[in-house]
Amino acid sequence: MSETAIRVEGLGKEYRIGAVSRYPTLRDTLAGGASGVMRAVAARRRSNGQRGVLADRVWALRDVSLDVQRGEVVGVIGGNGAGKSTLLKILSRVTEPTTGRAEIHGRVGSLLEVGTGFHQELTGRENLFLNGAILGMKRAEIARKFDEILAFAEVERFIDTPVKHYSSGMYLRLAFAVAAHLEPDILLVDEVLAVGDASFQRKCLGKMGDVAREGRTILFVSHSMDAIQRLCSRCVLLARGGVEAEGEPMRVISRYLSSGRERPGPDVWVDVSAAQRTGTGTGEARFVAVRYGSSSEALASHAYPGGPLEFSLVIASDSPRSVESLAVTIYDQYGTKLVNADTISRGEAVRLREGHTTVRLRIAAVHLNPGIYVVGLWLADSRDVEFDHAQSALEIEVVPAESYQFGATPISNGLVPCRVEILQVS
Repeated sequence: MSETAIRVEGLGKEYRIGAVSRYPTLRDTLAGGASGVMRAVAARRRSNGQRGVLADRVWALRDVSLDVQRGEVVGVIGGNGAGKSTLLKILSRVTEPTTGRAEIHGRVGSLLEVGTGFHQELTGRENLFLNGAILGMKRAEIARKFDEILAFAEVERFIDTPVKHYSSGMYLRLAFAVAAHLEPDILLVDEVLAVGDASFQRKCLGKMGDVAREGRTILFVSHSMDAIQRLCSRCVLLARGGVEAEGEPMRVISRYLSSGRERPGPDVWVDVSAAQRTGTGTGEARFVAVRYGSSSEALASHAYPGGPLEFSLVIASDSPRSVESLAVTIYDQYGTKLVNADTISRGEAVRLREGHTTVRLRIAAVHLNPGIYVVGLWLADSRDVEFDHAQSALEIEVVPAESYQFGATPISNGLVPCRVEILQVS
């Protein structure tokens, strides 16, 4: 068997924007004649400023080439519209490429969106067996895995209920359990894990790790840099439909996180309304500007190890609302989460008015060594409804200071300042 599980050569996918959705029918032809239909179509092109079949064309993917070896776990990252989901849809045979070719060597299990491949009118049990049959498995093989899938999905009570009555979380749990447990040679996973709660996300990542250790191939699309680092041996960065970088995950993630990002000085307002989002927020409330500083006159408000750090956040809301989780998150250049200053830990809701509200948030002491760090912004309510999430909104610099609040200069070759004392020599 070939050592190459997935081979992509010169892959491209083109879409037309604003194309006429209705085409002449046989009835139109018989009623008005072919010439009449063509005149109607021409008029339709001209009406309302639409271009009709002469629509604008956009390339979701263009000239993408990629080889994935058997047993390899490859992460695919990039901003919204980079082409990540389109690539997985082509590999899953959901859509056909416009140019190039994609070879798949092995049985494919796909999880592109919640409930992909499920029939709404069938029960969970029936869909489980149907999905296994689509993967080419025999009924006895599926039955052997049945109890394990149910235990993982935690939907035993509802397994004989039509899936159209499932919540999105139930849908996801069963869909992932089926895709991961029915032993596909290749597992394609899009950013669907964001639907599940934190414990289920950890469970899914653990299962994908088990699948990888069994020597099966995984192509994993995610906006979670932590998950990409934990799970993947290689990473591919897509931008504007093409491959921008490929290689060791930390290096590729660092390139992605540093692209198109502001690095202002302290006490400078930064417009973050156009910063990259994860794509899962509702947008009903949204960060539009941010400013940071340490309120230290001696250091001109720069952030410094052990010193305070204050953020002023301007949030636009389409109506008055209560926000239980407002967070400023600090990452290193590789996407490792170092600080998560979340108001939910105080149990105090933040009230937003309709229009713009400014919120000041203060971190008492920043225990980070000098260096460049990435700031992310998060906004959600008590039901975990995500309003806005800019994981990479701006960069800040933590500068050295002559003296720290604990009175000693720490060694700076780690992420966190550290003071060492010799307690005893004997």
